[in-house]
Amino acid sequence: MSLGREIDPWGTGPGDLIDAALTAIETALYDLLATDPAYWRTGQKKDLLERLEKLQAQQAALKLRVLATAGDVAEETGAKDASGWMRTELLVDQAVARSQIKLAAGVAKYELVAAGLADGVVSQDKARVITHALDAIENDPVASGEDLILAEKLLVDYATRLTANELKIVGRRILAEIDPERFEAAEAEALQREEEHAQRRTFFQSRDNGDGTIDIHARVSRAVGMRLRTLLDSLAQPRKLSAENRGRKAPYDRLLGQAFARVVETYDVDQLPRHGGHGTTVFITMSVKDLRKDLGTAALGFDGEKITAAEARRMACNADLVPVVLGTDSEILDLG
Repeated sequence: MSLGREIDPWGTGPGDLIDAALTAIETALYDLLATDPAYWRTGQKKDLLERLEKLQAQQAALKLRVLATAGDVAEETGAKDASGWMRTELLVDQAVARSQIKLAAGVAKYELVAAGLADGVVSQDKARVITHALDAIENDPVASGEDLILAEKLLVDYATRLTANELKIVGRRILAEIDPERFEAAEAEALQREEEHAQRRTFFQSRDNGDGTIDIHARVSRAVGMRLRTLLDSLAQPRKLSAENRGRKAPYDRLLGQAFARVVETYDVDQLPRHGGHGTTVFITMSVKDLRKDLGTAALGFDGEKITAAEARRMACNADLVPVVLGTDSEILDLG
């Protein structure tokens, strides 16, 4: 698709230049796609990935520049903005298209962000984070124009060293870094609101899959999540090394899941609230002989849910043990 060969009113005829540049890019990409990376040297793969990361930022810079001036495209199609045309002609979801146009307008406002994109040192994701942070500063009644200029400079610099998520955290605190005396109180209030928001959105859900596993879905605050991940990493690494020493490899997410199970199984039940009881109450509906064997089953509670004797022994290490005497028809003759 050509961007057009029309001659502009000034007689400079940019159409041919645009088409030639796009053709060169397309040809180069076709040449690269015709090769098989499986035969590339490691250094070549690393070099390509690094350069593509920069090229993607520059491609985003060019696209956002065009979108920022695409009012004529909207006028020609009768749309509110170019997102309508993108939805119809490019099959881009409306929400995605509008997000890109919003970002284009934001980047157009901030010269350093636009320059960082054009230089390939600020990715599109980071540009979105920075413009969002700068818009918040622009609407802050305490912040000045000088604060906005300095914040943009600092955030673009941080973008060369941080990921987009890390940059988002810095962006929320950037005013306190610029002038602690003026903005520390505002930062403390923002942190308090963020923590309260995290508490409101915290939840835990579980679903029994019926095959001996349970899916867990939860949301916690960033601080708790990072603490849990650090804890699981520390428990998973020894298992990973042990497996590798035995010549086996296990998916790391499986090792993390096993580490999570270990945290639950070894939790100190003495730390539970007094009314909370113990971590597990095992109702033993099997003989002591079977419990000591590797093969055998035990029941959790009275709902018939079965576990192995080995798991029962492991859970019994820090559980209440409630012996149950059953009659020939499985009626309870004695409990406890």
